[in-house]
Amino acid sequence: MPSGPSPRRGTSSAAPSAPIGTPAPADWPAQAADTIERVVGSVRDKTTGPAITIARWVVYGTFALVVGSVVAVLVAIGSVRFLNVYLPDAWVGDDHTWAAHLIVGAAFSLTGMVLWSRRSAPTDAD
Repeated sequence: MPSGPSPRRGTSSAAPSAPIGTPAPADWPAQAADTIERVVGSVRDKTTGPAITIARWVVYGTFALVVGSVVAVLVAIGSVRFLNVYLPDAWVGDDHTWAAHLIVGAAFSLTGMVLWSRRSAPTDAD
């Protein structure tokens, strides 16, 4: 072991001074970390933001489709039962079920025909 003064003795722990007229060196590890954080944040905003929006549309759309289907079935069943109970016996006889199904079926058919006539023709991609 050599004896004598340590090479660090007499030096300060501060960064060495720059020559006159040149800017002092910046804290490059902090700058690098800030740059990496900024780039990762930018990439995350450009990728996960739209992905989250699309996922929300898919989830809420599926939920609305399921709930809408259930409501449509329940409305159809309720309509048939309502008509079955409240159709007059003198008009359709004692057994009204056929007339209730006929009326609800005609309403669905009419709605389908109106929607079919209002559809738009697909455009050619060429």
